[in-house]
Amino acid sequence: MSNTSPFPTPRGALTQDRALADLTWLRVGGPADWLFQPADADDLSDFLAALDPGVPVFPMGVGSNLIVRDGGLRAVVIRLGRGFNGIEVAGNIVTAGAAALDAHVARRAAQAGVDLTFLRTVPGSIGGAVRMNAGCYGTYVADHLTHVDVVLRDGSAARLAAGDLRLGYRHSDLPDGAVIVSATFSAPAGDPDALAARMDDQIARRDATQPTKDRSAGSTFRNPAGFSSTGRADDRHDLKAWKVIEDAGLRGFTLGHAQMSPKHPNFLINTGGASAAELEGLGEEVRKRVFQHSGISLDWEIIRIGDPRPAGIA
Repeated sequence: MSNTSPFPTPRGALTQDRALADLTWLRVGGPADWLFQPADADDLSDFLAALDPGVPVFPMGVGSNLIVRDGGLRAVVIRLGRGFNGIEVAGNIVTAGAAALDAHVARRAAQAGVDLTFLRTVPGSIGGAVRMNAGCYGTYVADHLTHVDVVLRDGSAARLAAGDLRLGYRHSDLPDGAVIVSATFSAPAGDPDALAARMDDQIARRDATQPTKDRSAGSTFRNPAGFSSTGRADDRHDLKAWKVIEDAGLRGFTLGHAQMSPKHPNFLINTGGASAAELEGLGEEVRKRVFQHSGISLDWEIIRIGDPRPAGIA
């Protein structure tokens, strides 16, 4: 792209050559050509309507399950902020902006006596949770989602029913270039104190088994098998990604400053100063060795985007 913006001036912030490393949990990656932070849904619609259809866009949440490669991203990255983080509860219906953190939605719902406690330990924001059909302890977004409001790539607004998204295990069929702006859930009632206690227990279980103090991006690989079309059965299946990594002798395995966590071998961590290439390279080496050991092919759960660093550039 050129050194000046080819787009009409939006009300939100539009920044050229914006480094993305500080916007991801792993703290790696090169710059995006442009980063757009819309003021509200109308601003987003106007921007996308004016944007050349040939320019790629990448909706980005809080970067909780993302590796941006070291060469950066040739696209307009769209990151939603304060105009998209509201949470409303009406009866057993919860509507959350795409930028609302999953943990905040769980707590707000619980305070109102609505059980979305499974979201309490899901890292990231609601938009990403819907896109990945996130879940925990046997419950998934697909179990409670009723619909999402989106802005399509041409700038038009649409409401998509949960069934339209064909939610599966860590998967959704969102239209290309669509940006989720809010999601609406229906969930059962519960006693607020009991729901709070359940979430406290979930946090304790998570902290006891996962490297929550380390720089990671959540689960690195999907569980290999044993899930239904909605993903619900997977958490009850014996075959887990961490187990096949463990069995291959890769707990604590390192490449440069990247490591498979000694605490939980399906967590890829940046021990300090790792590059995106080291992190992705370690993941690929783990995939290769697991396949050699067990014949099981692991699929990435972490999203990897962008270009590698050009050869000869340190």
